[in-house]
Amino acid sequence: MSTSAITSSSSIQMDYMKLLIAQLQNQNPLEPLDNNEMASQLAQFSELEQLESMKSSFAQVLETAERSYANSLLGKNVTFYAEDETSGGLETKVGTVDSVFNDPETGKSLLGVTVGEGQEVNEYTLNLGAVILIEN
Repeated sequence: MSTSAITSSSSIQMDYMKLLIAQLQNQNPLEPLDNNEMASQLAQFSELEQLESMKSSFAQVLETAERSYANSLLGKNVTFYAEDETSGGLETKVGTVDSVFNDPETGKSLLGVTVGEGQEVNEYTLNLGAVILIEN
């Protein structure tokens, strides 16, 4: 479980306790808070905490799957669009995936792609969404 999920779950529990205390302090003594209503609220907060935990788990699974997919592209030819230096328009490029690494800012997998041979070699860094075709 990530730190943000733990912080969020803890925050949800603290918010519930503050809400419960406020309800108990401000309740009408002649009409006390219904036990069923309190149990229902507690169950809702518990469900919210579990959903938060599931969200964190799914994010970790997705991150792992993305890394595995990116690693599977090593050595393969990929087609992508790049900006033409002279016209400024988009042109199709085909290159070989030489490396896979993570962007330190976003944590997303990036591909290092080499296009061309000899003295006409260009290096590109792509995110997975930029790849439009994959070939062996």
